[in-house]
Amino acid sequence: MKQLFLVLLIVVLYALHQDVWFWRTASPLLFGFLPVGITYHVCFTLAVSALMGLLVKVAWPKHLENVGEKKSETTPPPASASTPLLSESEDAAS
Repeated sequence: MKQLFLVLLIVVLYALHQDVWFWRTASPLLFGFLPVGITYHVCFTLAVSALMGLLVKVAWPKHLENVGEKKSETTPPPASASTPLLSESEDAAS
């Protein structure tokens, strides 16, 4: 049920992105300078951002996170660039 709701939200926002009703006019100006089409896109962008945040929080695949954590636990951290792998005396000796 949760997945169906999220899919419906995505479809609704996709349909609302096609804003053919504000193409032919720039009026009314909101706050005296902001065309209604730009205001619509600002609100649309905020709605899409909220939906993406909800998708990450609710529908993120947990099994991918577990794979990344297991991999990072078994592999040693890489050597830092400032620390040489061989000192000059070891390099000269070999």
